Amino acid sequence: MTSPERPRRPQRPQIVLEVIERIRLTPHLVRIVAGGPGISAVADNGFTDAYTKMLFAPAEAGLTPPYDMEQLREELPIELLPSTRTYSIRRFELDAGRVWIDFVTHGDEGVAGPWATNAQPGDPVVLGGIGGGYAPDAAADWHLLVGDESSIPAIAAALEAMPADAVGTALLEVQNESEQLDLVAPDGIEVRWLHRGDSQAGTTDLLVDAVRALDWRDGRVQVFAHGERGAMKQLRPHLTEERGLDRTQLSLSAYWAHGRREDAFQAEKRETVGQI
Repeated sequence: MTSPERPRRPQRPQIVLEVIERIRLTPHLVRIVAGGPGISAVADNGFTDAYTKMLFAPAEAGLTPPYDMEQLREELPIELLPSTRTYSIRRFELDAGRVWIDFVTHGDEGVAGPWATNAQPGDPVVLGGIGGGYAPDAAADWHLLVGDESSIPAIAAALEAMPADAVGTALLEVQNESEQLDLVAPDGIEVRWLHRGDSQAGTTDLLVDAVRALDWRDGRVQVFAHGERGAMKQLRPHLTEERGLDRTQLSLSAYWAHGRREDAFQAEKRETVGQI
């Protein structure tokens, strides 16, 4: 007796764009402007932390997107399969037929960073759908935005979306002054850059200490805090227990974990021990 064939899981639709331009913003931040015919499938969801699951295929695999992942898993060794990485959509410019996606790069380290460093016009950009969950609340009395390089695209988008009379503080951790960007923000938002120097990202308490030392304003605050897992795990009890915030005021999540590749990190996040 033969066992019934297992039905194939439905795949999330893939959006295939192409590189229009590559822009070096700082020594470790690269912007990819993507567009092409596939842009008609992209919709601005209204969230300033809009993100997408991008797929990166090894050049030696010779694959053409969109990728049938179920079939490829049956045919190819794991090292030739496309890898998935999560990136924020820095800006939707759909009237111009393009989107911006910013990448933190560390030389040859990782999958997406080296791809972005070497991307050329016409190279495929494969998006696995677009999600999100945060946008500045105009009714908030003030705003607190906290993050490292990984969250700068989302924080920059949030600052641009705020009303002109918004007030608050943005705390941004980078290596040094050369990694700072000239961000557009309301006059009432203090943008404060924190330099970790030669320390590795994800190994300092810069962000946590800065939040703890912050002069707390009166009124209802809306918080966006995203970055390395260890820092976020420290910030959550400080904000919810010590500062008394409820969940409706807080968007907090780990974008990455020091010492973990994203695929391993995302698998851990699905386990109870890995949830913040």
